[in-house]
Amino acid sequence: MDITKVTKPARKLLKLKACGAVIVAAGTASRMGGIDKVMAQLQGEPMIVRTVRTFQNCDAISEIVIVTREDLILPITALVREMPKVKAVVCGGKSRQESVARGLNALSDKVKLAAVHDGARPLVTWQVIDRAVRAANTYGAAAPAVPVKDTIKVVEGRVVKNTPDRATLFAVQTPQVFDFDLLRGALKKAAADGAAVTDDCSAVERMGMSVKIVEGDERNIKVTTPMDLKIAEMLLEEMQ
Repeated sequence: MDITKVTKPARKLLKLKACGAVIVAAGTASRMGGIDKVMAQLQGEPMIVRTVRTFQNCDAISEIVIVTREDLILPITALVREMPKVKAVVCGGKSRQESVARGLNALSDKVKLAAVHDGARPLVTWQVIDRAVRAANTYGAAAPAVPVKDTIKVVEGRVVKNTPDRATLFAVQTPQVFDFDLLRGALKKAAADGAAVTDDCSAVERMGMSVKIVEGDERNIKVTTPMDLKIAEMLLEEMQ
């Protein structure tokens, strides 16, 4: 037998489970200098609309729940009324963890995967969403990330304690995607323990679960300051 002609059997692809997106837009935008970033205009339309539309147009997403402030429920509901995947617009909680939990509770029983995304990341692409969903479908937990460019210092009392190897450091983005029951259980455990986690991956990591990293996008920035908004405008122009 000519062993050069022997090929390995193709890896069987798992059927893609139904994935619901929880888009969190319940913050107070304290660093935006009086600008309400959820409704901030990007090329003539509210930022939240651009964020939600990308999930609406992504085949890997089956339904969407938006979590926002009470005063924005009606305005946002009106803005997304022609996006059929949006199943609910609900009021957020006192913390991001609570807001995500409320969003999860509003998803249907059909959902087996949950993608949690910052409403203030309006330049996310469907490709990034798709990669994260498909990785979570296989591994149970996944998130997009980009390599860190700057040298990072661990500092205590304004004194450098150590310098981590930059090659091992990544800036994690959203959407972060998980097995639905895993994420809900992890958030409940974090709340019960009084643990303040900075993102959903952290909650899952506390449960001993590994998170698969997929390729992110440097344009998938989080709009936190007025300068970020200007940068988003410029990036949007380049993407069109």
